Order: sequence, then C-alpha cells, then structure tokens
Amino acid sequence: MSSSSQSRVRTPGWPRWPAETPARLTRRAAIPVAIFALAGGVAACSSSSTPASSPSGSASALQSQYEQVVDHVLPSVVQISTSGSTGSGVVYDSSGDIVTNAHVIGTATSVTVREPAGDKQTTATVIGTFAPDDLAVIRVQSDASSLKPATFANSNNVQVGQIVLAMGNPLGLTDSVTQGIVSATGRTVGEGSGSPAIITDAIQTSAPINPGNSGGALVNLNDQVIGIPTLAAQLPGQGGAAPGIGFAIPSDTVRDIAGQLIKDGRVTKSDRAAIGITGETAANASGAGVGVAVLSVTSGSTAAQAGITAGDVIVGLNSQKITNLADLQYALAQLTPGSKVTIHYTSDSSSTPHSGTGTLGSLSS
Repeated sequence: MSSSSQSRVRTPGWPRWPAETPARLTRRAAIPVAIFALAGGVAACSSSSTPASSPSGSASALQSQYEQVVDHVLPSVVQISTSGSTGSGVVYDSSGDIVTNAHVIGTATSVTVREPAGDKQTTATVIGTFAPDDLAVIRVQSDASSLKPATFANSNNVQVGQIVLAMGNPLGLTDSVTQGIVSATGRTVGEGSGSPAIITDAIQTSAPINPGNSGGALVNLNDQVIGIPTLAAQLPGQGGAAPGIGFAIPSDTVRDIAGQLIKDGRVTKSDRAAIGITGETAANASGAGVGVAVLSVTSGSTAAQAGITAGDVIVGLNSQKITNLADLQYALAQLTPGSKVTIHYTSDSSSTPHSGTGTLGSLSS
C-alpha cells in the first residue's frame, strides 16, 4: 500500500456477533497435505434392502440444474500452487488472467496453475495484489486459449436464500463442489491472523468452505460467479470451523479490483476509505490497547487536515472509540471516500483529547 494507506495489521474477532463472544475468522488457504480418518464404523448392509427410487418431477429437474452448473462453471476454476500453499482461482478473461485471493499468492511472483479436470500445469506470473480486499490477479504464460473464462454476476442482485455452489480445491481434493444457500449479505468481516484485509459487503453462505477453497468460485444456478470464497468462521474459544458459516468477496468488488490490477498492475482507487497514516497499536503498561500511535502522516491527507502529526495517538473516529488498529480499520470500512470524519486524538504534550475534521481519501495499493 502507499503511504496514504492504512497499516497492515491483525483484525481479530470480526464479525461482531450480537450477544455472543466474537467469532474468529480464518482464511481458507490450502494445507499442503490432507490427513483423512474414518468418522465411524462401516455401515451394515442388508441383502433385502430396496434400491433407492429415481428422483421425480421437480427433484429431477433441480438435480439436472446442479449438474449443468457444475459442467459449465467448474472448467473455469483452477488450482494455484506456490512454494508455501495451495488454493484456487477463477479464470477472469480470455487473456489468461485468473483472479484469486491475495493470501493464496502471498509474496510469490510466479505460481503454478493446474487446469481443471486433468493434470496439465502451466506457470503464471503475478500481475498485482490488493491486500485490503484480499484479491490478486495472475496471468498464465502459455495456453491462455485453453482456459474458459467464467461469467461474473452483479452481486447487488444476490438474494438471501439463493442456492449456491462453492467450487475449488479443498484439502487438495481437486475440482470439488459443495452446496448451500446465501445465508446473508452485506457482512463486514476481518480475516485476522495478521492480515490487513477487511471484506465489506461480504456474502455469507452455508456452502462448506474448507482450506483450499480460497480464491475459488461461489456460483448461482445461472452459471454465474457471485463471489470468491475466502473465510470461514471459527468457534469462539474452541477452535475449528463453525459449521455452515463461510464468507465470499462479492463479485462486484472482484470485477472492480481485478480490472484495475489488470490495467495498471495496482489499485489506483477503491471505495475503501483511508485517513493517510501509518501507525501501530498503542498499549498501556498492562498491554491493553489505548489507541493507534501515529508513525507518519501523508501531507494533505484526512489526518493532516484534522491536525494530527506523528507521535499523536488516535482514540476515536466520529462516535466510535478506537483502542487498536483493528478498531480503526473496521471503523474506516464502514465509511466512504469523500465523506467528512471527525478524528479524536491525544498529543504527547497533553493527555486531553483533541478533535479535528477532514475529508476521507481512498485506499490504494
């Protein structure tokens, strides 16, 4: 990110679940090796059992529709491997561009792409990444014509209750498909684990999302990609994934960011607000966060307009209390560039909070 961008920090505990301990979210990058164990004894069989009846009427039609969607869209979902992880990607265009999660790519500059339904592999270079939205674009170096671009839907049209399929390579099981529904829309979730990403307008789904699904496709029954699966909630205080709670980056965000990365190699403007500082969590003697210590301020930025200088500590944004960088990032995710904001801060010379206003800028890479 540029100096006007927000520092990359850990964002724990989002989303904030009402009247519950915050659920912890984990990115669904792949693990190199999957270990399998039988979940129970072998089910007993009876020679007198009757064959299952054939699906009838609407059930048969729905099954056929599932099969059609898988047949049409799965060829657009590839496996991506780096030296440290394996994930998924979606073919974006006929030039061989593939969109995936930034955390799947990591710091790699070159990755291996395995095409669907086969063992054919090719090398791809990284065109660009945008960590705040956890998106990246890579481009294959050969045989681009053999890849099938996916069709991306308008995610504003996504409705709660829609049937969806998640396609990817969970646990190294290539070309896998799970199914569920859209559970909610408009979620704001943070990835945690040191990631700077906070996904706004995320699509919540009950379709199982496992390690390796990251960067794959969340697909409607019209053969369209509505989102990129990225996160799954974890049970608070217990570890392990919370069943049926996964999140995907909406397709509108994917098209916006991917288009800029393909055109310029970086994001020049996003709908993510920024105040133009670099900073770190300020803590008291007991280690509890008390605000965001400002390390530097970009000239002309929101923070500069508000009178903030290096060494100040941000303690509030509008009416929201800020105790750490995660708080600040989440608060900014709720705002839009161009809007006015009031920043509350303390200075080295005085513990009395000051307030200043400024116009929010746009986050860029």
